[in-house]
Amino acid sequence: MPGIALIGTQWGDEGKGKITDLLAGDVDMVVRCTGGDNAGHTLVVGGETYKLRLTPSGILYPDVTPVIGNGVVINPRVLLEELDSLDSRGVDVSRLRISGNAHLVMPYHLEFDKVTERFLGKRQLGTTKKGIGPTYADKAMRVGVRVQDLYDPKIFGQKVEAALRDKNQILTRVYGRLPIEVDEVCEEYLGYADRIVEMVCDTSLLVNEALRRDETVLFEGAQGTLLDLDHGTYPYVTSSNPVATGICTGAGVGPKALDEIVGITKAYVTRVGTGPFPTELFDETGDEIGRIGHEFGTVTGRKRRCGWFDAVLLRYASRLNSLTSIALTKLDVFSSFEKLQICVAYEHQGERLDEVPFHQSVMHHVVPVYEEMPGWRTDISEATSYAELPAEARAYVERIEQLAGVPVGIVGVGPGRRQTLRREAAATVGVVQ
Repeated sequence: MPGIALIGTQWGDEGKGKITDLLAGDVDMVVRCTGGDNAGHTLVVGGETYKLRLTPSGILYPDVTPVIGNGVVINPRVLLEELDSLDSRGVDVSRLRISGNAHLVMPYHLEFDKVTERFLGKRQLGTTKKGIGPTYADKAMRVGVRVQDLYDPKIFGQKVEAALRDKNQILTRVYGRLPIEVDEVCEEYLGYADRIVEMVCDTSLLVNEALRRDETVLFEGAQGTLLDLDHGTYPYVTSSNPVATGICTGAGVGPKALDEIVGITKAYVTRVGTGPFPTELFDETGDEIGRIGHEFGTVTGRKRRCGWFDAVLLRYASRLNSLTSIALTKLDVFSSFEKLQICVAYEHQGERLDEVPFHQSVMHHVVPVYEEMPGWRTDISEATSYAELPAEARAYVERIEQLAGVPVGIVGVGPGRRQTLRREAAATVGVVQ
């Protein structure tokens, strides 16, 4: 099918990079549509580890065109550092294409992200302080600076000067910071222009032409459904729309471009930063999951909060994204566990909730309703087919499938490319609660 979307179903960090990398060898183009360098993908290829923040995972395949769409916000310094690192390891980065409509993360966005988060104190949102929120805010207010502006120095200078006229007032008078100089910003950013000029184009046209040629385009997700600005656990969310519909605006394609929508989910749940987390574990079990799963943020290095699998969240993500299948990652993390828990519903004030509550205050106070399942107590990382997995591991996968009402087509049993099992999933799966 020509258009395949990969969507995170939790709070991000589900292993989207690995699945993207797995599928990228069979596609013609990989498109990043949302977010910025606050989202990272860790890939293990040939024993080497690659940590990508802005570059689409398809960059590692010589025959794939990697694309950064208009919905991404780009810090050009970070992008060029990443490209230089890849180039030094023998990766051809000249194939990258960048939307001229993508907005730029500016130095004042970084500064505002830091000072406002510090100002919030205990009410902090737990941002990565990468300037993402302020960049999207300027985009919405129609005062943002775009990649294409780099190629008109006069317009670029006028936009920066207009922005800093107001922002420096706030930085100096409210936060007691030094003003940011217009000339310094212009000199730095216009210096990036020549390095990426050959990569900048109308990526919407590029992607749509590829689809018209019946080429296979993989839309690479960033973050996850529960971090969506409109549908996530607001306000502890990101500033873009990492759900499936965000791909359309972030890449400049119509809804019919998405033929297959794959939901990426871990065999357990994690999140970075603050916000509600019904199945979070505060004991040794949570620490053990984090230790075995190496649960530290790709971009920030922050320790991730860990908890049991939450089928309520997966059902919610399935509904929002119209998932056609699921890729279940990190099943191997549970290889030493004797018993596992799956959250099948929530309880609040004596009432059972089978769906995510719409009111944020309720979400903060729900209690998970668990179903216990036996572990398999054996290493599964060397399995080469789904049939080789222990019966208990297969039962765990199939129970998740039943609870979500979506077939599980891919099962990950380790970080490497080869540690991914394809599965002949059931054609029709009804939701079982």
